[in-house]
Amino acid sequence: MNDDKQILQPEGWAMPRGYANGVAATGRQVFVAGQIGWNAQCEFESDDFVAQVRQALANIKAVLAEAGAAPEHIVRMTWYLLDKREYVQRGREVGAAYREVLGREFGIAMTAVQVAGLIEDRAKVEIEVTAVVPH
Repeated sequence: MNDDKQILQPEGWAMPRGYANGVAATGRQVFVAGQIGWNAQCEFESDDFVAQVRQALANIKAVLAEAGAAPEHIVRMTWYLLDKREYVQRGREVGAAYREVLGREFGIAMTAVQVAGLIEDRAKVEIEVTAVVPH
């Protein structure tokens, strides 16, 4: 972990698995709009939940690259899910897709919420991030 990004872990709290309770960072902020599981031409290649997660994460990585940012610069991530049960039941597959696309960067403050619907009818997940690129 570099000096520009600090994990916030209150004393006595159990260590979270796969995310951080809080992150403090200094640098240029990059805000990535919610990304869904379609390709660069706004076409879905799959209706499978994990495939859409993988594509949404790849989309995030591509947008970050436009700002000279990378996965290690992500400080906040919010997941909007249509079905929390599928997310939990397929957690290992989701984790594998996450590591495949973003690597082993887990120092991220994360939130996941189940929503009634997303704007695109075929979308099963939407993920938004905030990144901070050190000066």
